Amino acid sequence: MFQGAYECYKNVCCACAAAHNGLVQKVSVPPSAGREERNPPSMSDVVDRFIKYCAVPSQSNPLTADRVPSTESQFDIAKVIADDLRELGAEDVVVTENAYVTAHWPASEGCEDLPTLGFCCHIDTAWQSYGDPVHPQIKRYEGGKLTIGTGRDGKEVFISPETNACLERMVGWDLVTADGTSLLGGDDKAGDAMVVSLLARLKDDPSLPHPRLAVSFVPDEEIGHGAALLDLDEFGATFGYTIDGGPLGEFCYETFNAAEAKVRAKGLSVHTGTAKGIMVNACEAIMKFHALVPPQERPEYTENYDGFYYLERIQGDCEEALADYIIRDHDQAKVEARKETMRKAVDFVNQTFGQEVLTIEIHDQYHNLADVVTKPEYSHLIENARAAYAKIGQEMTCIPMRGGTDGSQLSFRGFACGNLSACYYNAHGVREFVPVPELEAMVDMLQELVALYAKPQVSVG
Repeated sequence: MFQGAYECYKNVCCACAAAHNGLVQKVSVPPSAGREERNPPSMSDVVDRFIKYCAVPSQSNPLTADRVPSTESQFDIAKVIADDLRELGAEDVVVTENAYVTAHWPASEGCEDLPTLGFCCHIDTAWQSYGDPVHPQIKRYEGGKLTIGTGRDGKEVFISPETNACLERMVGWDLVTADGTSLLGGDDKAGDAMVVSLLARLKDDPSLPHPRLAVSFVPDEEIGHGAALLDLDEFGATFGYTIDGGPLGEFCYETFNAAEAKVRAKGLSVHTGTAKGIMVNACEAIMKFHALVPPQERPEYTENYDGFYYLERIQGDCEEALADYIIRDHDQAKVEARKETMRKAVDFVNQTFGQEVLTIEIHDQYHNLADVVTKPEYSHLIENARAAYAKIGQEMTCIPMRGGTDGSQLSFRGFACGNLSACYYNAHGVREFVPVPELEAMVDMLQELVALYAKPQVSVG
């Protein structure tokens, strides 16, 4: 998930709020959750694929975001996924010059005339932590503290119920983790593996009902680009789902409205011994500006529907300085008010200097997914997700996403989509893990979901 070019999106939901705010959800999993530990040859299809995908480094890079993909390594994972799709017999498998992977899967018998259902995941992993190399592993959780390895600093890396209360319901489960030296990449390679494993299941059992499916795997989601270059006409789906959320059962159709702001300072450097009345320190100007941004409205002090200002990065010297901010709120009117607060702060600082030292540029990034998904004609996206979760014995939990997904931009481009669980925890860091029972249960959920779309949808209202 993303929150912008430098925002760690999944301190959020999409990635999602429950997992990252320490909330514990009611999660049901199949009886296999307590199975004996397995050796790799007996791993389920989705676990096998997930580990294979995680082992291919593919971080995006905000410092090279002027090109797509931002890193060459994303072509590596794109090729692996595309090869798997071709091996399964998917149609129209393409890897574009920008590392977008797209493919189609034909409808089951009798469903050929139904609308195409789309799924979208991303292939890049977060840039905020180490991500190359990645050594995925399966660890059995027996309660208490679970050591997953040794970090690059030589210190023990572990997870425990003290920081992840959800572990209390995972005793006896297999967890996929990295080895403490890197992130895992469950965000969003768990989603990638789920989609490909779904297609493998449809190949193995042609009797399973489903409409024509369109699948996409996009680069640079973690730096705010994601599906921007996805050709929706070629994709051919008018609705569907992203799979880039948190714990099993989570469904997100509310996201932030998002904007980014760049505050630039132009100073005047002179020798410090003769600076009085002459020097204009660009860094000092940025600091004056930042002091005017409401401190109580920063990410570390907000939750749920609270919006915020976030200083992503600051750099500079006396002569020039730059500060990158992101603005977030579920209410677009409040986003506009935050923009105005920042513009007024710039004006005030300039007044104190008696000249234009600061300038600001503000650009919208994405809008609240709910503005599209809650329309009556798309009500089936929510209700079918709820029904599919119920069919695997899982209650669906709708969470206001404190971030955005590819669905945020895709929905406003004509591909309406909600966001489903990808079942990762502690995303964007070395303590990331994905529970095997949840990973496997989500493939069951997707099977049930596509079956619900094997019949015409009835709009509400």
